[in-house]
Amino acid sequence: MRTALVTGSLIVTGLLPGQGTAPLPELLADTGGGSQLITAVAPAPGSTTGRVTWWEKWAGRWYEKGSTDARFGAKGLTEGATRVQGTETTPAGLFALPYAFGIRPAPGGTDYPYRRVTEGSWWCQDNASASYNRWVEPLPADCAPGESEHLAAYGTQYAHALVIAFNYDQPVRGRGAGIFLHVNGKGATAGCVSVPVGAMRAILRWADPARLPHIAIGTAAGPGSAPGPLDITRY
Repeated sequence: MRTALVTGSLIVTGLLPGQGTAPLPELLADTGGGSQLITAVAPAPGSTTGRVTWWEKWAGRWYEKGSTDARFGAKGLTEGATRVQGTETTPAGLFALPYAFGIRPAPGGTDYPYRRVTEGSWWCQDNASASYNRWVEPLPADCAPGESEHLAAYGTQYAHALVIAFNYDQPVRGRGAGIFLHVNGKGATAGCVSVPVGAMRAILRWADPARLPHIAIGTAAGPGSAPGPLDITRY
């Protein structure tokens, strides 16, 4: 997703306000069944900044392995199940991370499946195409260039990225395509989650496909407030 200048940060510890010292993954309804998890937490639905934290589970308990400032969509977050394409919102929910990709080579020590971007690499976002919400190379005739992303054109953002499996397994037309965890551009995203390049490289070195990492995206309930509809503990 393209980026459009917003700064800020969220919770340094990666915990929900008012939740004591319990690791955030232990508060979630689901973590995807694996032993690695990335949480992307915004303070409110309309926020464009927040915090990404990556976690590992050992002997039944979750431990924080790293954390960084993050950016979200220019129009904040929305429920993934009802999101509308083109709204510049980041989908909230729990999602798998099928593979990584990048214009630059994978960081040393990366074990995750990693696909290199070429001049012929596109992400099809054309609702009329049979390749909707898929990497295509080259661009097929039924996928309009104006309705797709030429991945090589985003040298900063797509230096390194992880595919977020939003609307991916059985794509619903009009819900959205091309949602990634990628390197920061100039500001808020058009729906992706972005982090500084050093953090993105650290995440790729950390991620272990055998441990089935997922990403949970949502908001944090404020101290003393009831959980909202996008609260991350729902996922």
